[in-house]
This record gives sequence, structure tokens and C-alpha cells, in this order.
Amino acid sequence: MGCGAIDITQGQFAVRLARLYLELSRVVESFSPVEAAVEAPFHGASARSALLLAHARGVVLAAVAQANIPVFEYSPAALKKAVTGNGRAEKEQVQAMVSRLIPGCAEIRSTDAADAVAAALGHLFTSGTSAGLRAPARAQR
Repeated sequence: MGCGAIDITQGQFAVRLARLYLELSRVVESFSPVEAAVEAPFHGASARSALLLAHARGVVLAAVAQANIPVFEYSPAALKKAVTGNGRAEKEQVQAMVSRLIPGCAEIRSTDAADAVAAALGHLFTSGTSAGLRAPARAQR
């Protein structure tokens, strides 16, 4: 397991999107995930923010689809509830809980990066994917 952030803060927007696609494709190739989880867009964002997010989201979905990985989408409230127990948790609470649940991700300094890890954790906690990670049941005596 790993966690981190892809830096796309520099350059023209199209170049940043291309970098996002290439870097995410490398991550997919490296880790070979069998499923992907994304947070549904938040409706309260400004029109400009929503448009920029839609472009980046399309790139993410394309990179994952290129690898034939099914994508599961969750509302922000559902992910917050799955990870913190509170569907109205603040971003900083999600970040703190992600750091507690996955100590190797303690270096996550961005709430956006923590949200991405929370999407994976929320999917793990609410889907059948976690079945393979549970300890085997003890034999009945």
C-alpha cells in the first residue's frame, strides 16, 4: 500500500492534465489495483472550480478505465462517515483520521490528498473488497 500526491501545480492547464494522466497511469501500473474509488463532485463549489475539477476528474477516470479497473463513486458525506463516523466531519478531521488509520500516510499534508485516501478507505470499509483483509474466523468449538 502507498499514498502520496501528484503535483500538478506548475505549467499550462493541458500540460498539468497530461502529467496527471501519466503519473496516475504509473501508479496504477505499480500497484495493480482491482478497484478504484472516487469522491462525487461537491455541488457547493464555484462554477470555475467545478469546471477545473471536472477536467481533472475526467483524466482520472480515463486513466483508471484504460486499465479496465471498475470505479466506485461515493458522496463526500458517505466517505466522511465511513472514515470518521461523522458525515459532516471537517476536512482536517478526515486528514487526522487517515493519518491514524494508515500510519505510513502520516506525511499527508494536504486535505485533498487525505480525501483521496479516505475514498479508498471508505470503499474498503463499505464494500466486499475488505473481505480478503479480514482475519479468518475462528473455528467453533
